[in-house]
Amino acid sequence: MNEVGSATRSWTTSELLTIMASRALHDGQIVFAGVGVPLLAATLAQRLHAPGLTILFEGGVIGPFIVPGDLPPSTNEQRCTRRANMVCPITDVLMLLQRGFVDVGFLGGAEIDRYGNINTSFIGDPDHPKTRLPGSGGGNDIASLTHVIVAMKHEKRRFVERVQFVTSPGYLEGGASRHEAGLLAGGPEVIITDLAELGFDPVTKRMRIEALHPGVSVEDVEANTGFDLDLADPLRVTAPPTDRELEMLRELDPDRLYIA
Repeated sequence: MNEVGSATRSWTTSELLTIMASRALHDGQIVFAGVGVPLLAATLAQRLHAPGLTILFEGGVIGPFIVPGDLPPSTNEQRCTRRANMVCPITDVLMLLQRGFVDVGFLGGAEIDRYGNINTSFIGDPDHPKTRLPGSGGGNDIASLTHVIVAMKHEKRRFVERVQFVTSPGYLEGGASRHEAGLLAGGPEVIITDLAELGFDPVTKRMRIEALHPGVSVEDVEANTGFDLDLADPLRVTAPPTDRELEMLRELDPDRLYIA
């Protein structure tokens, strides 16, 4: 379970990621979320501090109600449509992205580099890959057209100097390169891991540590990252998950489908 915490309160890595991601969402936003941590984070935010948050699913659902304890296993599952405002073709949802109506998109990945580029395509030789990954799906659209929250486990093999394939663009080569490539809006906003919250220098677009989770040191983060990280000034420490956040999250996912 990889459970950490105090003597009176503990949480798993997935619970920490979900709670920290939920705090990054705000009332009134429209968020493009997939199942798992993104869906739980968005639903938790709705229940606790962002009742006006609207969830979009890639399958074409806008504004669903997620029933606690009955989570959909896929964005194409019927449970995704409960009390939804609208169910439309996937092309219409992507059109909302293109027109700038989506505030935030959630992504994860097998690899991410210092400029926030994400690989979900393959590991190894492209002609004979060691590992084939799920591919883009809507990931490239989300990364290209809106602000992105990335939630993933912090491991050296995932945080690499350069991704083997840019499935979803971050800040490309840094500086103004994203804008020069024609991607005029959006980009990675925050990378939430089980160790820290990472952001990007506003000029160089290099990844930097913005905040450490309780009990984590800069050295812990650096030891699990495959490139040098800058440090924000001031460097914050995040507040640990509260009892209310943990109780609500566990009510949403009592069978621990996503927060094991």
